Amino acid sequence: MKSMLRFSFSILLLSLAAGAFAQNKKTDTIVPKTQRYGLRLGADLSKIARTLYDKDYKGLELVGDYRLTKKIYIAGELGNENKTTDDARLNFTTKGTYFKVGFDHNSYENWLDMENMIHVGLRYGVSSFSQELNSYKIYDTSTYFPEAPAITAGTKYSGLSAQWIEVVAGMKVKLFNNLYGGFSARLNYLVTNTKPDNFDNLYIPGFNRTYDGKFGVGWNYTLSYFIPLYKSKK
Repeated sequence: MKSMLRFSFSILLLSLAAGAFAQNKKTDTIVPKTQRYGLRLGADLSKIARTLYDKDYKGLELVGDYRLTKKIYIAGELGNENKTTDDARLNFTTKGTYFKVGFDHNSYENWLDMENMIHVGLRYGVSSFSQELNSYKIYDTSTYFPEAPAITAGTKYSGLSAQWIEVVAGMKVKLFNNLYGGFSARLNYLVTNTKPDNFDNLYIPGFNRTYDGKFGVGWNYTLSYFIPLYKSKK
């Protein structure tokens, strides 16, 4: 009887030892979860679409971001715009290029292999452009005469520039493997603005309408592709 107990106890110990060894071996073979780091490049679809349907607008904006840490992305935009504005008193054409650089902070907690973003960030924008006053109307408060006809001007102002700060809020969603759709809204504040003589910069490439002040708004709809460069353990 004692021999049987000793034998059973020995088998139990061996079983426990074998189970512990198997558990440790299984734990050691678990692959740790990794996060991808890389470069995402794309374009603003809204400017491409507007170029197709608006005869007074031509524009293209390229976008990109690079994942620096788990939550922080270096981000920027590079673009070109050619826009004719037909206002109540003025008709003018703005042409120029711009770039913006800054960062985005991702506040979305992804699970499994998701790589979506709900982000806020900042940009510093710089634009170089020209304005051409095509025509204008003289403002007349008199109601006894018909509205004055438009006067053709054809005056061009070159070498203009502006700089501003943008507060950005938006999201990016994974559509397919490495392909992302995104949207962002921007609130802009002019830092510097070189104005021509006898005219004002009512529209600035990359900044949009100034509304006769320092504030402006903007947005974009993007489609971008992620280029993975390396992986890091979570």
